[in-house]
Amino acid sequence: MAKSQREEMTFLQHLEELRWHLVRSFVAIFVVAIVAFIYKDIVFDTIIFGPSDPGFFTNRILTGFATKFNMPALAINQEEIRFQNILMAGQFTTHLTVSVIAGLVVAFPYIFWEFWRFIKPALYQEEVNHSRGAIFFASILFSVGILFSYYVICPLSVHFLATYHVSDKVENILNLGSYIGTITSIVMAGGILFELPILIYFLAKVGLVTASALKKYRRHAIVVSLLLAAIITPPDVISQVLVCVPLIFLYEVSIVIAKRIDRKRRKAQAA
Repeated sequence: MAKSQREEMTFLQHLEELRWHLVRSFVAIFVVAIVAFIYKDIVFDTIIFGPSDPGFFTNRILTGFATKFNMPALAINQEEIRFQNILMAGQFTTHLTVSVIAGLVVAFPYIFWEFWRFIKPALYQEEVNHSRGAIFFASILFSVGILFSYYVICPLSVHFLATYHVSDKVENILNLGSYIGTITSIVMAGGILFELPILIYFLAKVGLVTASALKKYRRHAIVVSLLLAAIITPPDVISQVLVCVPLIFLYEVSIVIAKRIDRKRRKAQAA
């Protein structure tokens, strides 16, 4: 559909088209959620409880370094953690919630594609050309953020929170919902935060952000990165640094992206 045709659509026609994009997105989430619900052993025992297991990839790597370099502090999550459920329908509702979250994570590329299909007809051909590959890069960045949070931040967070004691008289018995809430919030936050370059790209394309402005507020961005790292990670320095460093790197990448867009805009204006 051309831009002129899209502009001729009425408000109700826009809403109707948006409704079908949303319906298809929810169907994708629902289908993946059903699959996740059926294969609960893989979703829970392998994925959700993975960071707390001594045999988890990150735990084994750090434990190997601990043995090789005689640094016991690196040996994390070496004791199996038991979880408890205190609600009658707690495990069932948790099963449903995790299945929906899995559907959202796996179906994210398709959801983004549906969103792109909705806004694409309203763009000029030049804007469409500049936006090619957006779905691919958005999906890649989201996946990298998910994997980074899952394999790096989650094991460290689980170890810190599960072994932290205010007194030897207090025993940590982890609640199932609390554990899953911590894991999912860290993973989802990582996936969303890694979309920063895509956000900056579109803001720079419409002229709301420039490379000079990003450079000017670099120090403020570092402070915000530290605050975000403190929010989505437990209060230990290592986890916060591991989150903050990629955020700062992504901010610098965003400056490079905005600089290229500014350069192309100046050439177009000069022509």
